[in-house]
Amino acid sequence: MTVQQRALRTRRRVLEAAAAVFDHHGFASASIADILRAANVTKGALYFHFPSKEALARGVMEEQKRALVLTNTGLHTQTVIDITQGVARLLRADPVLRASFRLTVEQGAMGPEDPSLYLWWLGVCRTHLVQAGKAGELDGAADPDALAHLVVGSLTGVQLLSQVLSRRADIGERLATWWRTVLPGMVADRVLPRLSPQGSDDLLAAVRGNGRGKEVGVR
Repeated sequence: MTVQQRALRTRRRVLEAAAAVFDHHGFASASIADILRAANVTKGALYFHFPSKEALARGVMEEQKRALVLTNTGLHTQTVIDITQGVARLLRADPVLRASFRLTVEQGAMGPEDPSLYLWWLGVCRTHLVQAGKAGELDGAADPDALAHLVVGSLTGVQLLSQVLSRRADIGERLATWWRTVLPGMVADRVLPRLSPQGSDDLLAAVRGNGRGKEVGVR
């Protein structure tokens, strides 16, 4: 194994250990000592990759981009549904992703809040909703930008509520219920029967083949 490969493996081990600690304790209560014990690395090795607890937390937060699973069912609106349901499935399975979402909500404890991850998710959803509008999938009065904010805000709230009430055991069905509620006022009548609020078959296949949530492109 090369020096670079060992460094990458150490960085990943530190990141995963930190995520487990952040997921369990939250940012404020997590300690570097706890993370060092969980990762089984020296303090020097940890600080070589992450100069502070804040930097480590932001490294974990960036991991949520790995939760982006894109599908190509022929309907751009279904792609947006699948993005949210893909996140839901991976949140249940991936502690790094769970910590990433928790830290994004708690980031005020680290100092000035950074909206970049929310803006990234907004951009992803807006891109596909604009395409949905151009394809005639959306109701004529629907605004892709406003819908993107609605989707991202609702996903944030649904996953938080599901975490508190069921440790996210019901997150997929909660999202499906939300989609069933909003879709009739969002899409054209001819499109509604073709949509799957619980996620498409393509999504199930993509998540199974996606392991721990590596980003995959449109197929």
